[in-house]
Amino acid sequence: MHSPTPGQKFRDALSAEKPLLIPGAVNALCAMMAKRAGFRALYLSGGGVAACMGMPDLAATDLRDVTIDAARVAAAADLPLLVDADTGFGPSWLNIARTTREIHRAGAAAMHLEDQQAAKRCGHRPNKNLVSAKEMCDRIRAAADARPDSSFCIMARTDALANESRQQAVERAAQYVEAGADMIFAEAAESLEDYRAFKEGCGAPILANITEFGRTPMFSAEELGGAGVDMLLLPLSAFRAMNRAAENVYQTIRAEGTQKAVVGEMQTRDELYDLLGYRAVEEKMDALFGGAETGESS
Repeated sequence: MHSPTPGQKFRDALSAEKPLLIPGAVNALCAMMAKRAGFRALYLSGGGVAACMGMPDLAATDLRDVTIDAARVAAAADLPLLVDADTGFGPSWLNIARTTREIHRAGAAAMHLEDQQAAKRCGHRPNKNLVSAKEMCDRIRAAADARPDSSFCIMARTDALANESRQQAVERAAQYVEAGADMIFAEAAESLEDYRAFKEGCGAPILANITEFGRTPMFSAEELGGAGVDMLLLPLSAFRAMNRAAENVYQTIRAEGTQKAVVGEMQTRDELYDLLGYRAVEEKMDALFGGAETGESS
């Protein structure tokens, strides 16, 4: 009996939980923590990839940057992973085909493409520029044709709510589904009515991006489920909290010359070792190699 593909695992998770909660994981350790917390799927944010490289989310990263992180996250947690593919990392259908194959090869279950121009911006920033619906449909067709297995999910993100009417945005999304998109990512929606309109107008699973400090209110899973939303994305929640905690630690040490005041906020060594399965590996080493000293990590 064959094991389910990552894409099938993603579809199964979507059936098991409504709406499916999808937290972002900016690295492999975060993926492991999210899995331990009980999540059924994960997300790799393009903005998160860029930020971890010290760059803004303004089309500064490339396909390799994304696939390196995707492979690490997918391998660490063995959960279906949705990957942000921006506008496809290149202007031609060949670029988008390659992007699809490489993200699939990294172990991802799904990817989303957006209908912004190549010099894209964060979906919750002003002055976004869109390509035509036809050009976006061509991107989707290229991705759908290139995917190595039919279970790999192609999600179409539309940023049209920022530039066009709700009806025009829904009409775009419906065209994207007709072109081969399996799911729709309605970016920067501002009301539950927006999501209801997408659900009714597209006939495909709908994702709501509930990112902090953006244009979309922080609707709950219950509210979104009532509006027909199938997936609730929380792309950078843990990342933002990690950043604030790290900033506090650095500032405290700089000011006080010691970390004593913030030790209580830290994950302990034992907690980290438990998450990593450190001691089980250590015991395996001792059994295999006769208890050779391995030293203590810092």
